Amino acid sequence: MVKGILPFYLLAFLPFSANAQDVIVNPDISYAGTPRQCEIGGLTVKGVEGYEDFVLLGLSGLSVGQTISVPGTEITEAIRRYWKNGLFSKVAITADSLVGSKIYLCVHLATRPRVSAINYYGLKKSEREDMETKLGIMRGAQITPNMIDRAKILAKKYFDDKGYNNAEIDIVQRDDVTSKNEVILDITVDKKAKMKVRQIIFEGNDQLTDNKIKGNLFKKGAFGKINEAGKFRNFFKAKKFTPERYDDAKKALIDKYNELGYRDATILEDSVWTVDEKHVNVFVKVDEGQKYYLRNITWVGNTVVTSDYLNASLGMKKGDVYNQKQLKKRLSEDDDAVGNYYWNNGYLFYNLDPAEVNIVGDSIDLEMRIQEGTQAHISHVRIYGNDRLYEEVVRRELRTKPGDLFSKDAIQRSAREIASMGFFDPEKVNPDIKPNYEDGTVDINWQLEQKSNDQLEFSLGWGQTGIIGRVGIKLTNFSMRNLFGKNRMHRGLLPIGDGEQLSFSGQSNGSYYYSLSTGYSTGWFGGKRPNSFSVSAFYSKQTDISSTYRNSAWMNNYYNYYGGYGMYNTGVYDLTSLYDDDKYIKLIGISLGWGKRLRWPDDYFQLSTTLSYTRYMLQDWSYFLISNGNCNNINLGVTLARTSTDNQLFPRRGSEFVASVTFTPPWSLFDGKDYSKLATTETYNTSGDRYREELQEKYRWIEYHKWKLRSKTYTALTGGQKCFVLMTRFELGILGSYNKDKKSPFETFYMGGDGMSGYSTSYAEETIGLRGYENGSLTPYGASGYAYDRFTLELRYPFMLGNTTIYGLGFLEGGNAWSRTRDFNPFDIKRSAGVGVRIFLPMVGLMGIDWAYGFDRAYGTSSIGGSQFHFILGQEF
Repeated sequence: MVKGILPFYLLAFLPFSANAQDVIVNPDISYAGTPRQCEIGGLTVKGVEGYEDFVLLGLSGLSVGQTISVPGTEITEAIRRYWKNGLFSKVAITADSLVGSKIYLCVHLATRPRVSAINYYGLKKSEREDMETKLGIMRGAQITPNMIDRAKILAKKYFDDKGYNNAEIDIVQRDDVTSKNEVILDITVDKKAKMKVRQIIFEGNDQLTDNKIKGNLFKKGAFGKINEAGKFRNFFKAKKFTPERYDDAKKALIDKYNELGYRDATILEDSVWTVDEKHVNVFVKVDEGQKYYLRNITWVGNTVVTSDYLNASLGMKKGDVYNQKQLKKRLSEDDDAVGNYYWNNGYLFYNLDPAEVNIVGDSIDLEMRIQEGTQAHISHVRIYGNDRLYEEVVRRELRTKPGDLFSKDAIQRSAREIASMGFFDPEKVNPDIKPNYEDGTVDINWQLEQKSNDQLEFSLGWGQTGIIGRVGIKLTNFSMRNLFGKNRMHRGLLPIGDGEQLSFSGQSNGSYYYSLSTGYSTGWFGGKRPNSFSVSAFYSKQTDISSTYRNSAWMNNYYNYYGGYGMYNTGVYDLTSLYDDDKYIKLIGISLGWGKRLRWPDDYFQLSTTLSYTRYMLQDWSYFLISNGNCNNINLGVTLARTSTDNQLFPRRGSEFVASVTFTPPWSLFDGKDYSKLATTETYNTSGDRYREELQEKYRWIEYHKWKLRSKTYTALTGGQKCFVLMTRFELGILGSYNKDKKSPFETFYMGGDGMSGYSTSYAEETIGLRGYENGSLTPYGASGYAYDRFTLELRYPFMLGNTTIYGLGFLEGGNAWSRTRDFNPFDIKRSAGVGVRIFLPMVGLMGIDWAYGFDRAYGTSSIGGSQFHFILGQEF
């Protein structure tokens, strides 16, 4: 700065005795003379390219025509402004000339270099990305010494938080020889080893022993996340040491004492010292103080509810330990806390202060001072971030409407409903509540982040039957009313905005097999009430292999086997030219559904009905009980369901419950046929043609009644968004008949494996997964399942949440299937255990892989299920 100001101090001693119009260019400077007033006659700037002169001169605060003192504070302040800007490495102001009383100034500047490249050394990719975000140094930006110092501080804090307390950060700035006035930054990080705790030493803890503070293998201790390394009890616990964790641990210790009634507990002294380059020791000395109990609890200021009601809600009485943690939970945190009565009835401005008014010995009197305030009504409800849905589609899911009384439960339920829609990131659905104290109202702002959940599927595979291809599309934000409307919301050619679902799918390998399906559904049929409506249709055809080939292949195999030339199908792998189009099974079906959200027992319940018709057309089909003819299945399904989960992709709490019955008309009760005499064993032994004709007659109209019960519960075992979640599942199903001589061969249970049906058996059976066993191994061919049950205990943990969700799981599973309903035994189960992972991608959906080990023998075999891998596509109940 002295360098920049010096010329002006020299100017102060110029011989100002010259005539008014004398011109002095680059005047010689003399230190003799007195300061005088000069008018700035002109301003120029040199040394900087790429900026307009008026911009640079504007930073000085000087202007042409301004009167300044030479020397004086004006020039000093101008130079300070340039330095304060931080963009310049050199600042000087000189006088080019003097013309009478006017002075012409020149500002000499040199800009700080810009960053052309940043190189990171010693970091992983994820750490490098974090550093780029946290340091705030960008390519193309000017670099200053302060920025480098700040970057070192931020980098050190970042690695301290990760447990690398001894990390060394070095930032070197070197000239970029390829670019003028640009530099390259080399950021080198030597993380060293993570710091862990070798030993924790407590002193003064008579009532809370070391073991209780440090915890054990299955129980968290009272010292937060600070745990000793190398101890078996901490095998599953974090061992790294960071200052933040240490501060939290000390607070957690005091909170634990407060929870046990030691309200005066305090930490007298503590210290941390380095043992070696990887370990520290911790010393904590506590004063536990006295244990206190509750004596009298009085309520003041409550006019809406009685003191007796508040005491019952509090659940704490005279003689109880003075547990401050429990007191806080009962006052404001629990679902049935005292405060929730007020908050759910409009008293947003309610406040409660539990004051300790008297302490006698070990007893404490509490005075609960309540400020009820006035009831707050909702003034405005605003929705932000919704750009693909009609706002009315979101608003109809809200339980918070303008004019309603404020309700905490209504806000939580609204958040749950928005998250369950599937159109927004469920991890970021949080209401912004803005109380208006002036008029006693409240505004609720919903900040949402839209996500796309349309799904597109395209897959190809290869097998003996040739190439197998599948194409599918599922639109989850379709709008039927916009299909032919004008000036409505579209995405390309597709009408969107109403949150309806439309799907198309096709699967084929050419002439052997193909299927087509389509469906449409909406949860708000008509747009005014939560009544669901759905319609779907499908068609499929599967052909068989020529019997000529089958017979010749068998004979070739017979002769080759005895001649020592091979086995069945030797040399024949491509069957595509051997299809017999006259042997097939065709299916065509349609279904129509309607549902209604109930208000009792609560509005989580939904009652729905589905009317379905399926026609099976078989010709010389040897893989099923009926080989020729047509079978018709018309049925009505009634389902009672309750879903209260908080998240579609990774639920942490809530439950799912489904009870359903599907039944056909009891044709055998009024068609006048004696089914005990149709398709009997005697007929089979005497006339095969007649037996097949009677089978067709017997099952022309299929009849059955099918009962299913399914439930899931979700329990968060730890706090926070990323937490362990325990999922439990129970389900059972029974397929009954009206007539013991007409048991349905359709709609049976095909159990075992991954739970995904292929095109070979899905036309007749419902697939039930049981990991650890081969597909269908619990109900093999010829032993169809008429009853089943399944039990699952699954522990989940999320690795990534949001639009892309990834979580791991470990599970115990058991279940079984029975060919006769009277043999149903819920304790006779096939057991398995395993681990897996699930990945949800917006355009693909849910997929995953499980490894499981089956501990029991499958149906009709002598070997256990053993080690199995299962691939999962789609959401299974």
